[in-house]
Amino acid sequence: MAAADCLFCKIASGEIPSKKVHEDEHLVAFEDLHPRAPTHVLIVPREHVASLAEAGEGQEAMIGRLFLAAARIARQRGLDSFRTVVNAGAGAGQTVFHLHVHVLGGRTMEWPPG
Repeated sequence: MAAADCLFCKIASGEIPSKKVHEDEHLVAFEDLHPRAPTHVLIVPREHVASLAEAGEGQEAMIGRLFLAAARIARQRGLDSFRTVVNAGAGAGQTVFHLHVHVLGGRTMEWPPG
């Protein structure tokens, strides 16, 4: 179920164009408009969930698909190491309130991240 005013729902439906790298019946992956690494892909479920903090019972398969897609995209990009990030809430840096996974790679990552 999509939210009418959600940027990522509009990207997932094709209403807003993006540089898609993967698409299936469950999720859409596309290049981030403001990349923080040479590879920076966002993976969003077609189902609208505001954040990981909002996810609940019955959404385990969807969450698993997001991370399996992240691994697949990293392999396709030839990344021998990569980072996945899920921000949950404004205090954690989430700016679009639709659950999404960042796939970052192609450079050395620092720790702690932020």
